[in-house]
Amino acid sequence: MDQAVRPTAPDTSPPEGDGPGRPRVPARAARALVLAAVFACAACGLVYELALVALGSYLVGNSVTQASIVLSVMVFAMGIGSLLAKPLQGRPVVAFAVVEGALALIGGVSVLVLYAAFAWLDLYVPALVVVAFAVGALIGAEIPLLMTLLQRIRKQDAGSAVADLFAADYVGALIGGLAFPFLLLPAFGHIRGALLVGAVNAVAGMAVVLWLFRGQVGRVARIALGLGMVAVLAVLGGTYALADGFEVSARQALYADPIALSKRTRYQEIVITRQAGPGPSDLRLFLNGDLQFSSVDEYRYHESLVHPLMSGPHGRVLILGGGDGLALREVLRYKNVQSATLVELDPEMIHLARTYGPLVSLNRHAFEDPRARVVTADAFSWLRGLDQQYDAVIVDMPDPDDVSTAKLYSVEFYGMVKRALAPGGRMVVQSGSPFFAPKSFWSIQKSIAAAGFATVPYHVDVPSFGDWGYVLASPAKRPPALGLAPGVPDLRFLDAAVLQASAVFPKDRRGRDVGVNTLVHPRLVEYEGEEWKNS
Repeated sequence: MDQAVRPTAPDTSPPEGDGPGRPRVPARAARALVLAAVFACAACGLVYELALVALGSYLVGNSVTQASIVLSVMVFAMGIGSLLAKPLQGRPVVAFAVVEGALALIGGVSVLVLYAAFAWLDLYVPALVVVAFAVGALIGAEIPLLMTLLQRIRKQDAGSAVADLFAADYVGALIGGLAFPFLLLPAFGHIRGALLVGAVNAVAGMAVVLWLFRGQVGRVARIALGLGMVAVLAVLGGTYALADGFEVSARQALYADPIALSKRTRYQEIVITRQAGPGPSDLRLFLNGDLQFSSVDEYRYHESLVHPLMSGPHGRVLILGGGDGLALREVLRYKNVQSATLVELDPEMIHLARTYGPLVSLNRHAFEDPRARVVTADAFSWLRGLDQQYDAVIVDMPDPDDVSTAKLYSVEFYGMVKRALAPGGRMVVQSGSPFFAPKSFWSIQKSIAAAGFATVPYHVDVPSFGDWGYVLASPAKRPPALGLAPGVPDLRFLDAAVLQASAVFPKDRRGRDVGVNTLVHPRLVEYEGEEWKNS
């Protein structure tokens, strides 16, 4: 049987310095201040964790993998940090101040360091593991030291002390978790948000404890710790002032051409580069680092995406994705199109397509056409509540290298598109590269077929992308005819001969034995990560 817990004996441990052993404020107020520090430090710790996950998702993609690396490494490191803190409990005030100073500095500059590792050193994952371990170990060292400080203020049984400590810790984590996506990220961005949190961490962790337990620390140690806190704040403040210049330099290192525009939205990072040379100006759009089009050859991609579909019924057209307006431009070239509805998640992308001069010129003011209608929504959720049908559906989504985009290539998604098709309607899906990512391409084709479509895969050469593929699909029993409409407008790239040849795949790039992509089993994330990494 468990023995009853006996009341703890009064604290007789010697003070750390030459002052009295207890704080000079009432015990109740002292405990409240320590728990407030716990609250603030927990909020800061969770922000560091979320910032590392979000940065990896932006730079590398595959948010599940990034979250798994960060969470597993940090939780493991927290256990190590707790063990390493055991010998420090004899001098908890000094130890806690040093731990918080180190955590504020490392956590504050973590995003900047990882961005630099990605942009210039190509060492992102090793750097992520090191940073996550360091931050996790320092967070893990906090709890034993804080427990010791609480017991120095007023002895209480272990269960009550743990309850108070973890209540403040968990509530702080809640506030930090909500503040990151809704306040810090949109208002300050990744780099400056982390630096600001580091400053809060330094003040909450060092200043409060050093003031509250000033009598337990010798004069020399107090001065040294105070100077250390000032140095940490100076480094964080100086880095904050230089953050914009650093971010511009690091971002430019990732792109071959000069950056003309860069925006970090709630959903993605939008970068537009523009190269002016002896040849035609090359405007390029990147979303989270992935090329979406080059103005030099985008007509090849969009003509191949849109016009084979338009050989069928196309009075009412639905475009899912394609916020740049280039697919919409091609659709509206048909005079007998009655309406064209475009569904785009990011309102900022629509704003740029309507107002950014070079992009507006490229899409030929497509959004000003009275037949065009824009819906700002998640296509998956929007389709679930749809109560109308369309003659033609264009699925022009980013490549499925993440769970959030892989759902837009799932059997379930195509099933909802099928429900949205009017009798005789057809769908086309941009499906990636059958050369660089054959497993992904044929998995998309197989997933469309699994949703009850008859399919015709085809591919063309787009120099900026390489060999690029599409799937034309119809709910009818027979595969749809691959051709051009009798009244097709003048095209720069596509004609009947090119389209006929596009349905032929070389022997080494024909159908593969791959699985379908579903919500429960997003195989495309695995295929995309494997194939594009090897390419």
